[in-house]
Amino acid sequence: MGETSSEVADDRKGLRPRGGGGGGGSSRMARPVKKKPEKKKEDAPPPPELEPEPEPEPEPAPPAPEAEAADDWEEADDWETGDLAANLEKLGSASRAVDEEEEDGAELEAKAEAERLKAAGKALKEREAKKKAEQEAREALDAEQAAAADKAEREAELKKLECRQKRLAREKRRDADRSEDRLRSPICCIMGHVDTGKTKLLDKIRQTNVQDGEAGGITQQIGATFFDNATLRDKIEPVATHLASSKTTDLKYVDAIMGADPRAPRLKLPGLLVIDTPGHESFSNLRSRGSSLCDMAILVVDLMHGLEPQTLESISMLKRKRTPFVVALNKVDRCYDWNAVEGASIREALANQAENTTAEFEAKKQEAFQQLNAQSLNVALYWDNDDPGATVSVVPTSAITGEGVPDLLRVVLSLTQQRLAQKLMFGYNLQCTVLEVKVVEGLGATLDVILVNGCLHAGDTMVLCTQDGPIVTATRALLTPPPSRETRVKSDLIKHESLEGAIGLKITGDPELTKVVPGTGILVVHADDDVNDLKEEVMKDVAGLTDALATEAKGVTVQASTLGALEALLEFLRNPGKDRAGKERPPIPVSSATVGPIHKKDVLRAAIMAQKGHDEYSCILGFDVPVDPEAQAYADKNGVKIFTADIIYHLEGHFTRHLDDIMERKKDEARDVAVFPALFKISKQHVFNMKDPIIVGGEVTDGILKVGTPLCIPHLGFLDVGVVQSIEVNHKEVQTVRKGQECAVRIVNHGNPSMTYGRQFDHTHPLFSKVSRQSIDALKKYFRDDMIQDDLKLLVKLKKVFSVI
Repeated sequence: MGETSSEVADDRKGLRPRGGGGGGGSSRMARPVKKKPEKKKEDAPPPPELEPEPEPEPEPAPPAPEAEAADDWEEADDWETGDLAANLEKLGSASRAVDEEEEDGAELEAKAEAERLKAAGKALKEREAKKKAEQEAREALDAEQAAAADKAEREAELKKLECRQKRLAREKRRDADRSEDRLRSPICCIMGHVDTGKTKLLDKIRQTNVQDGEAGGITQQIGATFFDNATLRDKIEPVATHLASSKTTDLKYVDAIMGADPRAPRLKLPGLLVIDTPGHESFSNLRSRGSSLCDMAILVVDLMHGLEPQTLESISMLKRKRTPFVVALNKVDRCYDWNAVEGASIREALANQAENTTAEFEAKKQEAFQQLNAQSLNVALYWDNDDPGATVSVVPTSAITGEGVPDLLRVVLSLTQQRLAQKLMFGYNLQCTVLEVKVVEGLGATLDVILVNGCLHAGDTMVLCTQDGPIVTATRALLTPPPSRETRVKSDLIKHESLEGAIGLKITGDPELTKVVPGTGILVVHADDDVNDLKEEVMKDVAGLTDALATEAKGVTVQASTLGALEALLEFLRNPGKDRAGKERPPIPVSSATVGPIHKKDVLRAAIMAQKGHDEYSCILGFDVPVDPEAQAYADKNGVKIFTADIIYHLEGHFTRHLDDIMERKKDEARDVAVFPALFKISKQHVFNMKDPIIVGGEVTDGILKVGTPLCIPHLGFLDVGVVQSIEVNHKEVQTVRKGQECAVRIVNHGNPSMTYGRQFDHTHPLFSKVSRQSIDALKKYFRDDMIQDDLKLLVKLKKVFSVI
């Protein structure tokens, strides 16, 4: 720190010697520079070449450590002896070299990054190009496929149209080939009210007893019976014999099938197919389906009761479909003192009756005729009918004794053969309608069908209509009952290779037949037909039938033995009409409707209704179906009711009682909540106890006062007086007092036992029943029938008083 400026200058020039006294420490802080060779020559021989920082000498250390240290320093560092500019130049060169090296490294890294980005960009372009090429290829392929599909669709449409034209031409040609020389069997429906004797009439002709095999003696399903030509000839012989003996030949339409020999009528019809339709009102859709098939109908009218509701419905249906029909005036044997002649012609039977019996018959007949005239029908006994085209023929019959049955068959056959010959000409265009879908033990899925016209063969490929769309399947077998037996009767079925219409038969096939919609037609695929064309054609039939099986989100579960019975049951439940007491019942919603026995899965489905809070719908209504024991046990465990019946309208009774039980239980639960509207005026002269309990007399000025009604006074800040504990009228306890009645009431207030008449309130304050939103909802849901119009008006006023929203 004491150095002079000259010393500092000398030091900067490198002239000041290193190793001197006090300046040694500062000098050592300078950066060492190589010593020049001249300085080294004075002390020792110079080495051949000095390194910037020589390694220590390998020789032993010299005795003078200070001098040796100085020599080592001087030898190791010649910074002071070198040229400063040169040294700085060297440092700059070294720094530039480092910088250039770093720049070269950065440049190399930049070049490498550029190469990498270039490669990535190239790869991206290649991928995009590849993707674009693939997209173009896909688009080209899609366009090619769309064009091919469009072409195939156009070709298919053209083929379908071509096949349709061929089919229509074939049908037209076959229609033209029909002739009156060959007739098919007419189809005749027996219609009328329940219990008029429809099935009994058929039983008499068939010599069977189907009626007694049906639950309640009521037809539950459509049954078809075929009578062949020989059977018909035999059945009408009593009429022919009577006509021959009485020489009555003045009716031309009767003579149409009569010859000179009563045993050889001119009957060209191959047979007669009779369809027995249910008479109960719930089977209107089955009757509608049957009457749409029939060429002629027999309307059965009970002589003793005249026209009944379903008889009128049948008349309306026949008029609407413009179906010719005759009237069977049944149960003539019910006339007093009737003298039965088994199986005789009705004219012969009437001739054998006493005068008083004939007079009763005439009176009953005239009454029935007047009722028929009121339906805009001209009617006459068949032997008095000289204009069958405009006048309906009436045939008196007895299904018990068989009297008049030959006449009935005779009239039906005469009218059909003479007046419906054009319609009855046999043709090969298939007309076949499904009546019922059943699962039969040993046969599997079967179709009960009516083959109206045409021909069916075993193995034919059929196109059928289902709720899920058209299906194509093959017929396994064509089965018919024996002659004069119907399809519902359990008997040995006869297998056929082919059948011609009209006839009722059973078709067996694949399990998918269970989905076929009854009432729809059957089409058969021919060699030149297009299946898609036939599918479109067959689905036209389903338009009016899908709504019948539609179900709702909440409702009962319904099971039936056949799809036709299921349709009828659904129709009955949705439009139940009036109950036994004449009270209107609301429709019963249906959440699930299936065909077949009741299994556990059906109970599980019904139990969902209870989980959703609809206990009244947690039940199963089964018509003519068995219940699996496991299903019954599960239902009992989970509170699901299963109601079964063999007569369909008995189910309504079961469900009605079930609803009543549910309603009564819910009413009991709601009694504590429901508050009936009431106004009570206290009589000043009839205050019996002022406090705990308050006992006062007075009058119900409006509404209904019931035990348990909470009372308050809105004019005193809605003061809660208490709850009615009991009511007395003329010293007798009652539960209810209506408007205008006087009574004594006992009022308790557990929340405020100090409530006192004369202190908080008196006779000048009318007592109001305290209503709430909850109590009003309970009244509306469960007790609406217990209130009259005035009660409802008071309830509306109380809503405003208590500000119930």
